[in-house]
Amino acid sequence: MRAQPEVTTHIQALAIDKALFGAPAMLYNRPPMGKANKKAKAPSATIAQNRKARHEYHLEEHFEAGLVLEGWEVKSMRAGKANLSEAYVLLKDGEAFLFGARIEPLNTASTHITPDPVRTRKLLLHRRELGQVFGGVQKAGFTCVPVSLYWKKGFAKCDIALAKGKQKFDKRATEKERDWNRQKQRLMRQG
Repeated sequence: MRAQPEVTTHIQALAIDKALFGAPAMLYNRPPMGKANKKAKAPSATIAQNRKARHEYHLEEHFEAGLVLEGWEVKSMRAGKANLSEAYVLLKDGEAFLFGARIEPLNTASTHITPDPVRTRKLLLHRRELGQVFGGVQKAGFTCVPVSLYWKKGFAKCDIALAKGKQKFDKRATEKERDWNRQKQRLMRQG
């Protein structure tokens, strides 16, 4: 006659672990052994900013627009090789285009094609938003400028704004205010 193997249930296994180790053991999802790692900082969602636009314009109303991109452009943007310093939004035939934005191609990602780093890219906006942008530019005398590029749920987005140009004295006033805020921060830290 053969000996029967001893069969233990889940509850019996927990009871044995508790008896041996003093605390109930978790059979599944045990924490990893060793020191717990500190949480790593999440990478920033911002790809590029147009600081020049904030300096030269009063930004009034912001819109979030999608971008029509090619594969090599997405890879380059993930590597942070985008620049908006010379970019502007072109409104034509009821559509909006990002003109002059520079996305440098990666050597490894664009070997089979000849990429154009400053090609015109279509902006994707809802019809109502396009109407607001067109109305602001044509009637109210606003300029449409790109402010930043960023990732949102895996998609590349462009923040565009309706803006009025600053006069020279406005720029000086903004600069004075910025300097005064820095001075206040220094005084607060020292005192």
